[in-house]
Amino acid sequence: MRIGELARRTGVSERSLRYYETRQLLSSERTPGGHRDYPDAAVDRVIRIQELYAAGLHSDKIRQLLPCMRDRDGGPAATATPKLVADLTAERDRIDRMIADLRRSRETLDEVIRTAREA
Repeated sequence: MRIGELARRTGVSERSLRYYETRQLLSSERTPGGHRDYPDAAVDRVIRIQELYAAGLHSDKIRQLLPCMRDRDGGPAATATPKLVADLTAERDRIDRMIADLRRSRETLDEVIRTAREA
């Protein structure tokens, strides 16, 4: 499929898809006319990349992680290195701290709202 179709199917801009290629997160073949041609599996790959970005991971970490993730079609995954596992564990811990901070902020805001309503 061409880049425009992949962009439409994933909701990701063509510019982002080109960026993913420069970061070696996504690959395409070239047609004789020089256009990018992506396999159908690229849709799942792009969605997974978006999920990992949303989780706060950087493209370098995503590039290391993608080969270790089982494809949605059930294909085999590479083994993650102990360093990658440690890095991902640290990232998960960072996210957990952010969630706890957000919960405290929400509780504070709830208290301010309650006080304002009682006034």
